[in-house]
Amino acid sequence: MRVALATEAAPGRPNEDFVAVSADAAVLLDGAGTPAGSESGCSHGVAWFARTLGSSLLAAMTQKHETLPELLASEIKAVAGLHEDTCDLTHPGSPSATVVMLRRTDDALEWLVLADSGLVLDAGDTAAPMVICDDREAQVGARYRSAMDALDSGSPEHQAAHRDYVEALRAHRNRDGGFWVAATDPLAADQALTGTVPRESVRTAVLLSDGASRLVDRFHLATWRQALDLLDQEGPEALISRVRAAEYSDPTGSRWPRGKTFDDATVVTLSLP
Repeated sequence: MRVALATEAAPGRPNEDFVAVSADAAVLLDGAGTPAGSESGCSHGVAWFARTLGSSLLAAMTQKHETLPELLASEIKAVAGLHEDTCDLTHPGSPSATVVMLRRTDDALEWLVLADSGLVLDAGDTAAPMVICDDREAQVGARYRSAMDALDSGSPEHQAAHRDYVEALRAHRNRDGGFWVAATDPLAADQALTGTVPRESVRTAVLLSDGASRLVDRFHLATWRQALDLLDQEGPEALISRVRAAEYSDPTGSRWPRGKTFDDATVVTLSLP
């Protein structure tokens, strides 16, 4: 298996994405940042949470034989145990993250997607690639984002509206009828999208945080086929470079309204023999 990956923090911020790959498994997490002025109840922070959960998930996928939801539930519980004595895990802003897991067996690829990071599976022929993304957060968020989207990104007013937007979403996090992320509740793992495909049917698998997939699904500057061709020809750094160019071209969000002018961007491409 040939692996190419790149990750880049949003300018001026720590990278809250995490990605790791072994011979037969890959995991990507995108930590949900806490806007300035909001509390989380945790002294460790989002980057710590994504890094800690992500590394334990990769180890579990390579050492244990449980299903991916079972592994995710177990590791969410284990990470919660690491800071339940020092942090308020009942706080609605406790660190959380999206999760993409991919595991290769002798004859299949097993996958799990929780929240809005993406997985693309490509057969390498004329068929459209299989794109998996859990859009429940976006569906909930559409109810609350109009005030934020009407303001110039980066302005004090936009920052305040973004904080209000994030705090409104917290009331729907890990709730029936809302959306689900990896945080403190192991039951969130049961809500993940999961599936299995024959190993021989996939030539390339791509895991992306939403800061990277926005080239396609928010900015609409490429189709998924064009994005896959770019990754094949120039690599993950080229895709992230195009995302950054688009972000810099629209600093106020007038063309593409968004909560974050810039976002952490992570891509890993797995070319399967």
